[in-house]
Amino acid sequence: MNHLYKIAIYGKGGIGKSTTTSNLSAALAVQGYRVMQIGCDPKADSTKNLMNGRKIPTVLDQIREKGDDLKLEDITYTGFSNVICVESGGPTPGIGCAGRGIITAFNKLEELHAYEVFQPDIVFYDVLGDVVCGGFAMPIRGGYADRVFIVTSGEMMSLYAASNISQAIKNFGNRGYAKFSGIILNSRNIENEQELVQKAAEEIGTHIVKVVPRSSFVQSAENEGKTVIEAFPDCEMAKEYLDLASKVMEVCNE
Repeated sequence: MNHLYKIAIYGKGGIGKSTTTSNLSAALAVQGYRVMQIGCDPKADSTKNLMNGRKIPTVLDQIREKGDDLKLEDITYTGFSNVICVESGGPTPGIGCAGRGIITAFNKLEELHAYEVFQPDIVFYDVLGDVVCGGFAMPIRGGYADRVFIVTSGEMMSLYAASNISQAIKNFGNRGYAKFSGIILNSRNIENEQELVQKAAEEIGTHIVKVVPRSSFVQSAENEGKTVIEAFPDCEMAKEYLDLASKVMEVCNE
């Protein structure tokens, strides 16, 4: 049995967390790792750039539709470079809590033996970090993730969310749950961005794993429904994501 890396990527909505996670998944997949990416955001668009721009049916939608007849292939999809894609989904708007969707989805994946069937080397949980309540905290405290990285920019609200998330991880960390392993700075080119994030990292007792530069290739790739790794494998930005992937793995192997 290979070592299984279970990594949660948190961040404020709209900070580029899903873009970062998808490019990480793609970068590791092209290097021969068997990768699984689980979107834990009610918007359910974490994996679409691994699926040629297609939004896949969510676990919650499929449970509502198929009930007890649900099979593993109804909720797992194979994307770019054989990345296994899953979206937990969210409740019907106005009814129920989004965090519950994550819990239901995780339980269903276990019940259907997803991890045994696919035997991934790496599982990424892409988690919305605006609120770290119930279900959204599940990847940290349910024994699912071993490592947590936070994606942030130098913007105030994004750093505020990073601080809250780190606090939640520390609260759980004392109980032997996931370990906070650093910040990924997804640059927005604001003034003194790196210094601001460096200062915030020091305040919350962590470090910047990598500064990911801003690049027009990201948007161009997303317009094609792809990751940079797939759309422009030879561009400078693809190298940045490959470098991020090796830095994340380095930290996970410490």
